[in-house]
Amino acid sequence: MYDINGKRIYVAGHRGMVGGAIARLLTERGAQVLTAPRDVDLREQAMVREWFAANRPDAVVVAAAKVGGILANDSYPAEFLYDNLMIEANVIEATHRNDVNRLLFLGSSCIYPKLAPQPISEDALLTGPLEPTNEWYAIAKIAGIKLCQSYRRQYGRDYISAMPTNLYGPGDNFDLASSHVLPALIRKAHEAKQAGDDSITIWGTGTPRREFLHVDDLAAGCVFLLENYSGEEHVNLGSGTDLTINELAETVCKVVGFEGEIIRDTSKPDGTPRKLMDGSKIAGMGWAPTIPLEDGIGRAYRWFLENVAEKPREGA
Repeated sequence: MYDINGKRIYVAGHRGMVGGAIARLLTERGAQVLTAPRDVDLREQAMVREWFAANRPDAVVVAAAKVGGILANDSYPAEFLYDNLMIEANVIEATHRNDVNRLLFLGSSCIYPKLAPQPISEDALLTGPLEPTNEWYAIAKIAGIKLCQSYRRQYGRDYISAMPTNLYGPGDNFDLASSHVLPALIRKAHEAKQAGDDSITIWGTGTPRREFLHVDDLAAGCVFLLENYSGEEHVNLGSGTDLTINELAETVCKVVGFEGEIIRDTSKPDGTPRKLMDGSKIAGMGWAPTIPLEDGIGRAYRWFLENVAEKPREGA
């Protein structure tokens, strides 16, 4: 439906894990990727409008966001709500103002109710209370979906939304104070292995179930939607399988080579009991992910070793 070859496509958030993966794949597929310099603050309306007027892209991918795990969401609720509202509102409105008719907005699986039926289908949106530990981020992302729908209804714009599950891969955030569970586990297991520790500690009981998608699979799904989908309803992007946090920790330790004990700190919150997305909508269009979890964790760990981990001192 939409040929990206030769198109000038602005990727908002190209420095992040998600935006970077999408930008790489778009370039491989023949698109000309546009990026805004670091001094263009997407929270500032005037800056965004000025950049759009000067660059006039053919299409836009909104992958820019303030992101973080349970601790970060719980500690900085105002920033997670305000920053994300401003980013998406400014970019979507500037896209419309400059008569750009194609846009893909990226949300998050946390938009769904805490106790949504599993697997979670797209129509579960707004059917129950959100998970309290990330409701600020979730509300901002829900607003982004509704913005795309409203510009489609009022102005006939071809703006679509995709909701990824938990993502990981090259370019991830491995800061223990703000990262999500999978990169945090990679770092913990690696540092424990390097230090010769006999255990690592994970938050909660380890029983919640989570789904994970490698960011390169996510990029492939986004480009597929950009090329093939035009509809008001958002589309889930997931792997289709989940596992417990205990099982995830065991898999990470296996990949990293850490053989110590996994201790559970039950004084810390578990978050949502289960979060598996129903991917039948995009599967029915002909798309499916291709990277198995253990293989994907191996790729993420290699990137961590090359880009984040402290290098051993010569002669040490």
